[in-house]
Amino acid sequence: MPFFDLYMKTRLENILKVNQLSVTENRKIILELFLSSAGALSHNDIEKKVGQKFDRVTIYRTLHTFLEKGIVHNIPTPDNSIHYALCRDNCSAGYHRDNHIHFVCNVCSNTICLEEVGIPDIRLPKGFTSERIEMLVSGVCKNCKLKAPMWKHRDSWLRL
Repeated sequence: MPFFDLYMKTRLENILKVNQLSVTENRKIILELFLSSAGALSHNDIEKKVGQKFDRVTIYRTLHTFLEKGIVHNIPTPDNSIHYALCRDNCSAGYHRDNHIHFVCNVCSNTICLEEVGIPDIRLPKGFTSERIEMLVSGVCKNCKLKAPMWKHRDSWLRL
């Protein structure tokens, strides 16, 4: 077995075991999709990538379990769909510590976590306590910008 495959297999199994989950083939396949993805994935993205291997309910249940265990976090998008991305190691069951900005590309719909970009300090009124901050930035990602430069004019995209 090549080193990368062995490393991936070990990492997948370790993530599942640390979160007290049975190491099943379904969970390993879906988790591997997240580990090998550069951005967030929607339920539909996962469905397309696994093909006929799983039904919609299996994918939904796996995502729900991963969300509950702190393996993934959800990202609301402008079109009201939900994307999921891997949490960092400091998330745990029932408590996500992934307070960071998410970016959604208006051209390719890729959603990525911008962990290196800090969330601005938000001062809440006296007596209020924040539990989660969701910040979503939409625009054009660097890959799409390189492929077809665009600029926005009065809420519509114009190609140059």
